[in-house]
Amino acid sequence: MINGILVIDKDKGMTSADVVYQLRKALHIKKIGHAGTLDPDVTGVLPIALGQATKLIELMHTKNKEYCGTGILGFSTDSYDLSGKLLQVQNLTEQLSAEDISKAMQQFVGRIEQVPPIYSAVRVNGRHLYEYARENITVERPKRLVNVFSYNLVGTPTFNKEKGQEEFSFQIECSKGTYVRSLVNDLSNKLNIPATMKSLRRTASSGFDISQAVKLDDIVCNPSHIVEYIQPIETFFKDYQQLNLTEDQWKKVQNGAAISLQTNEKQVALRYNKKVKAIYHVKGHLYCPELMLLQNK
Repeated sequence: MINGILVIDKDKGMTSADVVYQLRKALHIKKIGHAGTLDPDVTGVLPIALGQATKLIELMHTKNKEYCGTGILGFSTDSYDLSGKLLQVQNLTEQLSAEDISKAMQQFVGRIEQVPPIYSAVRVNGRHLYEYARENITVERPKRLVNVFSYNLVGTPTFNKEKGQEEFSFQIECSKGTYVRSLVNDLSNKLNIPATMKSLRRTASSGFDISQAVKLDDIVCNPSHIVEYIQPIETFFKDYQQLNLTEDQWKKVQNGAAISLQTNEKQVALRYNKKVKAIYHVKGHLYCPELMLLQNK
């Protein structure tokens, strides 16, 4: 059994489900899933959990995500990106300063309320928003609270006087559930200029970054090479205190028993034979099981 995380550098045009399907076929593995959906037009980091690591998917979702991308000032679309229908056009006669764009971005840093794009997978009354959009049905989109830790302008914006548009690059670090398309679109409200997202690439997710990623074709065409790219389950818990179990403690953990530990941490990763076997949390004077990974070998 393969246990670990495979970090895929997803290409444009594929869904996250497409990636899982192809890997399942190539690796002949049933226990597989992705952490953090990427839209087909978005490239970059897509963590894939294999074997025992599938138990980590909910925890993987809680980690912050990082993106780099480009946006355009001068028009907007209903999908907030280039795939949507044109909604508004405003030909720019002069270039907006980098300072003005950066200042507008900073107003979205922190805990903010966000409305997801109509073309998104958010469910309302059991149906995805994009299903309503395709049928031209108006529906109230649910607002959500998200955390934006940084939203920065990168480099110098470029102005195309002939098109009446200005293009800019950005970097964002945010919590799960954040729609970057919305963050670009929302600049319209601060700048009084329509905006849309041109491209987006996720550079980090679930504690892994693009430097650890591999292209899907490299795995599908050479599945035997997967061991070269697998990130061990232990790497996900690098921010946890990891404690080595004694033989006696290991026997108790295998039975899901509470144990006494010499630590003040609220949550710890327990190791046996150099492998994380369980996550325990404090309860009173003992530590109790929270997540079991006994088959992590």
